[in-house]
Amino acid sequence: MSNEHYFASTPESELKLRTIHAKIAGKAYELTTSNGIFSPEHIDTGTQVLLANVPAPPPGGNVLDLGCGWGPIALTLAVESPRSTVWAVDVNERALDLVRRNAAIVGVTNINAVTPDQVPDDVVFTTIWSNPPIRVGKNELHGLLEKWLPRLDAGSDGWLVVQRNLGSDSLHRWMQATFPEDFTFVRTATNKGYRVIRARKK
Repeated sequence: MSNEHYFASTPESELKLRTIHAKIAGKAYELTTSNGIFSPEHIDTGTQVLLANVPAPPPGGNVLDLGCGWGPIALTLAVESPRSTVWAVDVNERALDLVRRNAAIVGVTNINAVTPDQVPDDVVFTTIWSNPPIRVGKNELHGLLEKWLPRLDAGSDGWLVVQRNLGSDSLHRWMQATFPEDFTFVRTATNKGYRVIRARKK
C-alpha cells in the first residue's frame, strides 16, 4: 500500500480495479472501485449512516455530493432524484473515473463527475449531501465548507456526516460561529460513532 492520500488529485500508484458488491438505493450491484481512493472495499460506515438518515432528495435542480469518492452518495442521489443534475465533486481524478464507470453500471445518466473548478460559478444546489474529507486538515476542511455551503439555494438543506472522535462537535460549533445568520446547523442523528448535521439556508 502506498502512502498516498485519497485526496491526491492524481494517485501515483498503478491502477488496480476491483469489483465489490454494494447496494444503491436498496438495489444490489456489482460496482467498480480501485486502490488510491477512499474506502475501496465497501460503502464506508459514515456514508451508510448519512444515507440512512437523510430525507428523500429534492425532485429536481442541481444537487451536490461533495467529496464523492467512487460514488455511493452521488449514485443514490441520481437514482432517487432522476430529474435532478447530480454534481459528483472530488479532487481525485481516479475517483471521478470510477463514478462514471459506476453510473453506467447503475444505469443513470444525470451525474456530472467533475473536479471542483469544473462546477460553473452560477450553479446553486437544492441539496448537498457530503461525507467530507475530514483528514485533509482543519483549514482545508473549513475552506471547503465555506466555499460550497453558501451555494445552497434559499430554503434548502445540506447534510454532513462527521465521525464524533474526529471532531464533529467542534466542527458543528465552528459552523454555527462562522456562517451568517441565514444558516442554521442542527445535529439530526447519531449512530455508530457518527453525527449527521443538517445545514439549512433560510
